[in-house]
Amino acid sequence: MIVITTPTGQIGKQVLDRVLDGVREGGEQVRVVARDPARLPDHVRERVEVVRGSTDDVDTVDRALSGADSVFWLVPPTSRAESLQEHVLAFARPLCKAINNQGVRRVVAVSSLGRGVARNAGQISAIFAMDDLVESTGVDYRSLCPPGFMENMLRQVATIKSQGTFFQPMSGDRKTPTCATRDIAAVAADLLLDDSWTGQESVPLLGPEDLSQHDLAQIMSEVLARPVRFQQVPGEAYRATLTRNGMSDAWAQGLVNMAAAVDRGAYDVPAGTPRANTPTSFRQWCEEVLKPAVLA
Repeated sequence: MIVITTPTGQIGKQVLDRVLDGVREGGEQVRVVARDPARLPDHVRERVEVVRGSTDDVDTVDRALSGADSVFWLVPPTSRAESLQEHVLAFARPLCKAINNQGVRRVVAVSSLGRGVARNAGQISAIFAMDDLVESTGVDYRSLCPPGFMENMLRQVATIKSQGTFFQPMSGDRKTPTCATRDIAAVAADLLLDDSWTGQESVPLLGPEDLSQHDLAQIMSEVLARPVRFQQVPGEAYRATLTRNGMSDAWAQGLVNMAAAVDRGAYDVPAGTPRANTPTSFRQWCEEVLKPAVLA
């Protein structure tokens, strides 16, 4: 039994599709946890068992993980959360209780690059509380460690279209990794379908190359055939814009702290760290995802 959370989310949906493509006839069963099962496509509902509820609910998670061998876990972001760490722990605690109650064998979860390095890093630091708690159960665990997602750029499609500009509170020159969610999902699905691994390890997901914000702008300009530039904004101004648009102070400040931590090297990794498991380049992603969004 493979259990998948956030099955209609950006990453969870892709994990579910890949797992369903990979299950053997008469082999693994798939169960999903969904707050709104109506959002699942008909062809998916026909092939999975659905547990209705939220993954921050102890009873829902305990029921969902009954008989589970492997679990995909992702803490859904909530931009109105008043505490980053408590938001993460509200989802991690039910998971860990169910791991112990139900004898779950393996967990694959989405964490972040920077563990052991990042300090005061907002959402990056908060997610490591999940890793610590899950590892304390002794379950076989793979912590998927991506940097920022390429898909985050989709939040700035409006200003790219209207102003030819995207904004971040980080330096334009620091080169960092970036990863497409399709690659995160592919690695997660492979682990869920593989019953041979044991122990607890972190899995860096780096994308094929490190790029600066200015590099991203150049690639977008070439793919979109129009000028795109990066503009750094002060952290306080960035936070104020986010809160004016309904984000909690804690979540907005976390994003500012995260950008500052990345500028300090939170996403730096040793030379030679494998990258073959995340082959999608930013240029390819722009051609296939960003360009259609901008031209829509």
